[in-house]
Amino acid sequence: MSVESVFPRLEPLLPKVAKPVQYVGGELNATTKEWDAVAVRWALMYPDAYEVGVANQGVMILYEVLNERPDALAERTYSVWPDLEELMRAHGVPQFTVDAHRPVGAFDVFGISFATELGYTNMLTALDLAGIPLHASERGLDDPIVLGGGHAAFNPEPIAEFLDAAVLGDGEEAVGEITDILRDWKAAGRPGGRDELLTRLAETGNVYVPKFYDVRYLASGGIDTVLPNRERVPERVGKRTTMDLDEWPYPKQPLVPLAESVHERMSVEIFRGCTRGCRFCQAGMITRPVRERSIQGIGDMVHNGLEASGFQEVGLLSLSSADHSEIGEIAKGLADRYEGTNTGLSLPSTRVDAFNVDLANELSRNGRRSGLTFAPEGGSERIRRVINKIASEEDLIRTVSTAYASGWRQVKLYFMCGLPTETDEDVLQIAHMAHEVIRAGREASGRKDIRCTISIGGFVPKPHTPFQWAAQSDPATVDNRLRKLRAEVNSDRKLGRNIGMRYHDGEPSFIEGLLSRGDRRIGKVIERVWREGGRFDGWQERFSYQRWVDAADAELEPLGVSLAWFTTRERDELEVLPWDHLDSGLEKEWLWADWQDALNGEEQDDCRWTPCFDCGVCPTMGTSIQVGPSGQPLLPISPV
Repeated sequence: MSVESVFPRLEPLLPKVAKPVQYVGGELNATTKEWDAVAVRWALMYPDAYEVGVANQGVMILYEVLNERPDALAERTYSVWPDLEELMRAHGVPQFTVDAHRPVGAFDVFGISFATELGYTNMLTALDLAGIPLHASERGLDDPIVLGGGHAAFNPEPIAEFLDAAVLGDGEEAVGEITDILRDWKAAGRPGGRDELLTRLAETGNVYVPKFYDVRYLASGGIDTVLPNRERVPERVGKRTTMDLDEWPYPKQPLVPLAESVHERMSVEIFRGCTRGCRFCQAGMITRPVRERSIQGIGDMVHNGLEASGFQEVGLLSLSSADHSEIGEIAKGLADRYEGTNTGLSLPSTRVDAFNVDLANELSRNGRRSGLTFAPEGGSERIRRVINKIASEEDLIRTVSTAYASGWRQVKLYFMCGLPTETDEDVLQIAHMAHEVIRAGREASGRKDIRCTISIGGFVPKPHTPFQWAAQSDPATVDNRLRKLRAEVNSDRKLGRNIGMRYHDGEPSFIEGLLSRGDRRIGKVIERVWREGGRFDGWQERFSYQRWVDAADAELEPLGVSLAWFTTRERDELEVLPWDHLDSGLEKEWLWADWQDALNGEEQDDCRWTPCFDCGVCPTMGTSIQVGPSGQPLLPISPV
């Protein structure tokens, strides 16, 4: 049966809330399909505000892939701000999609993409507003399958009781397979009910159904075993890896928001995966191997996306975009093609050792020359060896000197605080580096008005990385080092006045650490925080550290564990980790060996250009590295 729009009930509420335009939909390239014309219906969510979620590349890709299928439809939903949440509860308006304003509870699948664990409380708000029981065990045949994805799905244990299932890895092909299974199950009359559907999904080997696995704990608080509790379910669940990105040129028609969003541009993912081996970087580890999009495929996506959207900036995205084997040819070809059209090109944060001024000149040829961003991550040479960020201070000074001499006036440097083995001196070296950047920039440019901004985030140990065993620094330690760093930056006023400093305090990172490496016992903490008002925990003005601490004390102490047990405790080699049954392809033995190398300050090479160092991904996943050069030119096209 058709499902009616809730917009007639929603519309009278919108004049009473901030930024009502974010709830109305109707964006350029949005898709609305007839409810009755398809067999399977997806509601896709990024659990944050519209202004953040609408630009999310992953959700946009799945939205388009699903809507291209004649037997499926996909609509989008985002977290509503507390002002609208209160009104929706008072007037009986459920969680809705922005495309056709249909109630989320009417869909077959409620797919939630988590880029960060701090979105978990927003998921609970959406479930509750949708009328979907919070706990998977309480859902019936007609409730949607609540499906998690994104990077945080590689350890979904803290939200295991709220999810029906989680997909590991790339989603393009996974959502197609899930749609096929769901369509066939419905067409057959939904045999075996909800459990049979979940079993069929689990049989794929890439969909994790938490209720099909039992966790046993040791008296010490650690995990004893995680084992399947029924047949037809694999002992380990593997990730999906989409190979040949040229076959998946999405998004073809990027969404153009009506409301302000965090990224006012179209984006093209030029390659996926990273083998640089930065030990803190979960994204780089879990997305291996490297798969480059061809130069022609990139050119076609840029052309088609600009025609379809009218954006004036193109972001060339990946985890380390300047590492594409043909980045020079790509940048020059696109700059030539769009010269004189006011179409700008941009790269995200660039590695110091991958930057060259010719590349930067090409990227800025048609757009404004904004600041350059680099990510040394660690202040001292020693700590950069620990994290495997192989770039010397001399490399950085040489790079920024070239940039300042070539006309740039602003450089931003990203660092982390709280890294394994870190000392106060390692952090204070950030100030020394910033001072040297200003000195070198003044000398190279002959000007006094150059700027350097240092941006510092708290380190969070992540699953499936060599640092998954590391102790996390407590907030007091992080905040104390940041205070000392600010004083050190300002110790030389002539240099310090040209240096900006931005940082996040240690408390949100500490809670992210709890959620990142937690197990199923953390679910009670999340639910308690949510019931006590936790919303939008990724936003500084909404985050309450004390609320999380109090909830952790109340829920964990009776179980014999604590907030500190999950965060500041270093794990040993033989400990069963909550995600050991979820296979990213990386061998646990290799990760441990790399952790030992980190403690010894030994660096690891990039396996794109060196012999395989046996991390395990390619043989385990049946994949291989895909890099150029292809030798294909970027064909000239008259731009629109």
